[in-house]
Parts: sequence; structure tokens; C-alpha cells
Amino acid sequence: MGANEVVNQQIILKNYISGLPKESDLEFISSTLTLNLEELKKSKAREEDVVVVKNLYLSCDPYMRGRMRDYHKSYIPPFTPGSVIQGFGVAKVILSNHPDFREGDLVSGTTGWEEYSIIPKGTSLTKIRYTDVPLSYFVGVLGMPGFTAYAGFFEVCSPKKGEHVFVSAASGAVGQLVGQFAKLMGCYVVGSAGNKQKVDLLKHKLGFDDAFNYKEEHDFDVALKSAVRLCPLQIDWHSQENGPAVVFTCFKFSCFFLSMWSLDLAYYMSSFCWSCMLPVPRL
Repeated sequence: MGANEVVNQQIILKNYISGLPKESDLEFISSTLTLNLEELKKSKAREEDVVVVKNLYLSCDPYMRGRMRDYHKSYIPPFTPGSVIQGFGVAKVILSNHPDFREGDLVSGTTGWEEYSIIPKGTSLTKIRYTDVPLSYFVGVLGMPGFTAYAGFFEVCSPKKGEHVFVSAASGAVGQLVGQFAKLMGCYVVGSAGNKQKVDLLKHKLGFDDAFNYKEEHDFDVALKSAVRLCPLQIDWHSQENGPAVVFTCFKFSCFFLSMWSLDLAYYMSSFCWSCMLPVPRL
């Protein structure tokens, strides 16, 4: 290996996935990357401005499951089989001729599931200007989950103190932030999650007023009456992140629809409202 070459470890999607993902659907490979701008422009990126980063943190998010399907009508295209999986990450610039990025800069944005990534034109990268918080926050509360929770809750819901908020999939990256934002606004917050450990997390660490295991409930209406202590139609806002069943008990809500990615049903993909943050009417 030459002086300007590094080993790049990568995770590849082998084929589109039908049903539940398996380890065999992915492949871990090593390739050689030449850290030379002129060579990269010619053989790799083919762009005038090139940014090469060393990835420090990678985020594994539910929306990525949707990109592993051969479905092309979503707001974001599917992954390409045989190519590196893409996702949100935090990285350090190690090579650049882009005017906005210099060697040593810390950045966040879309990158690859690999040790080193080539970002043509620096597309989707944002320079991290404040380093007084852990860098991992930029794939969490200061990254896509945080922006999603903030925009959906404050811009769509426009909550008021004393309102009642129900968050499904509440222990997830977005749901737990929605719940904490709601508590900071003085709302009464109830969450649902899929096991006892998650319910305990919501009630005893994240400050939810109440929470329940939706897998143990046969009647969401009864569960919400018990948790919220009032008629479920008096729930003011619902942050929806898992299956559609709980939607039937709620009156108005903002939708972060992440449901049933492993079913071969285009309906659930077309119902996904993550990026546009539109209110979804009661079914």
C-alpha cells in the first residue's frame, strides 16, 4: 500500500430486503482509498470540489429500513445494492479543496457506513461550530432526531401549557425528545413503548407522567383512559411513530409515521410523513 493509501472498511447492502432484515443481507468489506485530491476527482468523485472525511459517529435510524426495499415512490430513494449504506454521521475532514471545509474541520450530515467517505461538493455536510457538547449529540438531539422532534412538536403542534400529549414509540430517538419537550412546555405526557424496560425508562428517567406497554394492551382506548385519566378524545396532540392502530383513539396529532417497514405494503411507505411534518387527520 502506498503512502497516500488507507484501508477503508465498509458495510455494503448486498440486495434489497423482503421481510425482516438478516445479517446475511449486509456485507463487511475492506477496500483501498487513495488520499490524493487529483486522483479522487478523476476516478471517484468527478467533481471540482471534493471533501474526504473520516467518520467518527454513525447513526442507525428506522427510516433506513425503508431504503433497503425496492421502492421508488418515497421522499428519499432506496439504497443501491452492492453499494455502501448511507446515513447520518459525524466526521472529521482529512482532505478538501472545498472553500467551506478545511482539513481538521468537524462536520455532520449524510455520510457512508464506512471508515472514510468521499463527499462530492461537500453536499449535505454542515460544519460543527460548537464543540462544548459531546460530538455524538449531532446524530441525536442536535441532529436529525432532534430537528424532527422540535419541528413536529413546536411548529406543527404549537403546544400550550396544560395540554395532553400522547407519544407512541416514546422510547425511540425522536419520541423521547418529543416527550421531554412536552414536559418542558408544562404538558401532561403519556408514552407507549414495547417492553417493561422502555416503559420504566419513560416514567423514571425521562419524566413522562405515565407510560404503558402497548403489546400488553388489547384496547388502546381503555389504556389511554387509564393513563391520561380522561376521555381519549381530549388528547390534544399525538406523536405517532409505530403502527397505525393507536391512531384510531386520537383526535388531532402530528405524524412521524415509522411503521411496518418490513411489510411489503406500499401503503405504509406512502403514509410516511417524516420529512414534511404534515398533520394527519383522524382515520
